Amino acid sequence: MLRETLIAMRDLPRLKEISGILIRHGLGEFTQRLGLPRALEKAGEWLHLAQPSEAEAALPTPVRVRLAFEELGPTFIKLGQILSTRVDVFGPEWIAEFEKLQSRVPPIPPGDVPRLLTGALGQPVEAVFRRFDAAPIGSASIAQVHRAELLDGTVVAVKLRRPGIVDKVEADLRILSHIAHLVELEFPDSRRYQPTEIVEQFTRSLRRELDLAVEARNMERFGRDFADDPDITVPRVYWACTNAAINVQDYIDGLPATQQGEARAAGLDPVRLAQRGADAVLRMILVNGFFHADPHPGNVFFLPENRLAFIDFGMVGRLSHARRDEIVDLLAALADRDERAMLDVLIEWTGTSPVDEQKFAYDIGELMFAYEHVPLKNLNLSQLINDIMALVREHSIVLPSELTLLFKALITLEGLGRQLDPNFQLVDHITPFVRELMVARYHPKALLQRGKHTLAETVSMLASLPRDLIRIGKDVRHGKFRVNLDLKRLDQFGHQLDKSANRLTMGIVTGCLIIGSSIVMTVDAGPKLFGLPFFGFLGFMVAFFNSLWLIWSIWRAGKEWT
Repeated sequence: MLRETLIAMRDLPRLKEISGILIRHGLGEFTQRLGLPRALEKAGEWLHLAQPSEAEAALPTPVRVRLAFEELGPTFIKLGQILSTRVDVFGPEWIAEFEKLQSRVPPIPPGDVPRLLTGALGQPVEAVFRRFDAAPIGSASIAQVHRAELLDGTVVAVKLRRPGIVDKVEADLRILSHIAHLVELEFPDSRRYQPTEIVEQFTRSLRRELDLAVEARNMERFGRDFADDPDITVPRVYWACTNAAINVQDYIDGLPATQQGEARAAGLDPVRLAQRGADAVLRMILVNGFFHADPHPGNVFFLPENRLAFIDFGMVGRLSHARRDEIVDLLAALADRDERAMLDVLIEWTGTSPVDEQKFAYDIGELMFAYEHVPLKNLNLSQLINDIMALVREHSIVLPSELTLLFKALITLEGLGRQLDPNFQLVDHITPFVRELMVARYHPKALLQRGKHTLAETVSMLASLPRDLIRIGKDVRHGKFRVNLDLKRLDQFGHQLDKSANRLTMGIVTGCLIIGSSIVMTVDAGPKLFGLPFFGFLGFMVAFFNSLWLIWSIWRAGKEWT
């Protein structure tokens, strides 16, 4: 077990800190199952940790996990925020707790800011900014934002990455990767939720978020997508002073969507704002295939003339043309109450997840029956998505990550819309998009284009077929033909086989020691201990401890399979 749990020596202090925080929040059984305290003890790091208080131990598990994540810092806070999008894996009580996760980190000391700025810019601050406010206007776990003026007087927002954050996050990501692997080994039921794949997705997402230039490129893409829409504003990036550690962009002088009372007092129309916000996000999803994955009120600003601005493009989603077509088909099936079409799309999304199609079809039919007499204008899309995700969880289906981001964005969008307009219905805005996209899909020009594409693929396949057959024939003739089998959990099987071989080897060695020591005991020569031949006695003692290890190992292996 040491090989799986012992992480690089440089990460042991952080591993000790993580284990201690989890234990203090009443998650000690989880750490024991993973063997983290045992690994630290074998590495020479002895744990002396306080147990949780009675009040905290009485809290529900999702609450204790959320509190532990907040104490663990930026990486785990971001992980919780990512997990809050996995409505296909976690129930509502878990999602509600993950959504509460907020960064509670102090701002960078003002005295350190000039040094960090100079390092990020590669030149003195005065060479870039005429004025720079040392007090941040926003502070988060990865970066904080300052107001500044360029030399030409342009007011900008400067997003500055925190010092040392990259090294700390990379250490946490290495530990999380090991923990995910251990979870799959120690909790077999968790494999259906693919914890290692979730951590890999999270790792890619967080590394992109650490690189502030990636966010800047996302902003440029959104700016191009909405260049023709006067009602939507995306901050412009100033690339001359933007890189991985700093992002300089237009300062948005507006009201955050959290200040809805102030917006009404300023004469803005909340109904119009809700409509424009919904249309903008749906355009991102269904038309552009590149969407803001977290359109919560803190990331949306109200501008004069009922215009909107979006900020913070660190978390975005991407949808291929094929995936957008599937989403349109699903939305059309919902509008038409077509359970067969809805089932076809959901089955396509299951991928390699095993599913009982007959039972799944029955449950989908029951769900559609519950919504059969609900007028489309009264359909609560968030509730419907949550009901569908409940079915997905019940059947242990894990959806592609871009779809979970999509559903999360839609739920967040509908929530914001209803804050602005109690009569807001997201379905009313989706329907025109779906109708327009369906018409465009079957337009003669679109059909002709798809026909040309299909014909080109067919001709290419037929042209390469003789060459492929000749190559296969040659490989068979020269003994090079191979069949690759993807056997699930083969690594676990190899792990079990390796442990069995180790026990067998130890048993043989122990038997040899007993036989050899018995022979030595009959020889009255050499050093003595307690009146017995020393080497014979030593051999019996080693055999005795080997036997104890074998008994313990076999007992533990039996518990793992029960």
